[in-house]
Amino acid sequence: MAARAKSNQAPIIIKKIKKGGGGGHHGGAWKVAYADFVTAMMAFFLLMWLINTTTPEQKRGIADYFAPASVSQTTSGSGGMLAGKALSAEGVRADKGSPVIDSAGQGVGSSDSPDSSNQSGKDDAAEKAKLAAQNAEFDKAEMSIRQAMQDMPEIAELSKQVIMEITPEGLRIQIIDQEGRSMFPPGDARPYERTQRLLAAISGVIAELPNRLSISGHTDGSPPSRAGQSNWELSADRANASRRVLQAAGIPTDRISSVSGKADAEPLFPDDPTLPGNRRVSITLLREAPVLPPGHTL
Repeated sequence: MAARAKSNQAPIIIKKIKKGGGGGHHGGAWKVAYADFVTAMMAFFLLMWLINTTTPEQKRGIADYFAPASVSQTTSGSGGMLAGKALSAEGVRADKGSPVIDSAGQGVGSSDSPDSSNQSGKDDAAEKAKLAAQNAEFDKAEMSIRQAMQDMPEIAELSKQVIMEITPEGLRIQIIDQEGRSMFPPGDARPYERTQRLLAAISGVIAELPNRLSISGHTDGSPPSRAGQSNWELSADRANASRRVLQAAGIPTDRISSVSGKADAEPLFPDDPTLPGNRRVSITLLREAPVLPPGHTL
């Protein structure tokens, strides 16, 4: 009976359950981190695109917008990277620059105001425009003189003896001597007939401009052939003779600024002061203000 009772009992089954780590599902924290990374990269590329498409004026406007303009700060302290900032006693001034305070607290000056900076920029632009306009007039005058010489066969061959250049003083026109072809007889201040025709042709062009004239005579390093005469006197007499020819051709007296003799003090060819090219007459159209008519007031 006992053996039979044991055989009728249900078998005992022991079930062991192993606890795992979530079956491959690690939660959603990584998704949040990835979303933050993608957002940051999108913002970075958007910023780079904006930088490339923004003009320098727009960048300057953005910088000025974020710049603190309501506090007048001046450098104080020890200086350098660790220097502090101190407010000036006058505070913010609308019409003047803020005073500069040194490390001892003493005012040493004031910065330029925006209005003065803008005015200075306008003045510089106006000066550059005036200079460009003058140079354009001088270029036009040079071409007109060249054309006038070509239109006159009797002086066309003298075109090689005329040197024109734009200098800080103005348009310089130099009539120089060549070997075997001088503008004046040796030791004489009276110009040859061809020289007078050349000066008359030049005066026809420069008479149309308002600039005043500076005339100077130059000699070479050789002593003058006439006894009792120096190169200073000879160069001055030749410059004065050229002035008379120009005035006879229509240049008013008030257009003449100066007439001078330089002798051999300013040679055109310093390496050889005896070259014929050093003998010349220089006519300069000055950059100064034009002559005002009588009775005119500014």
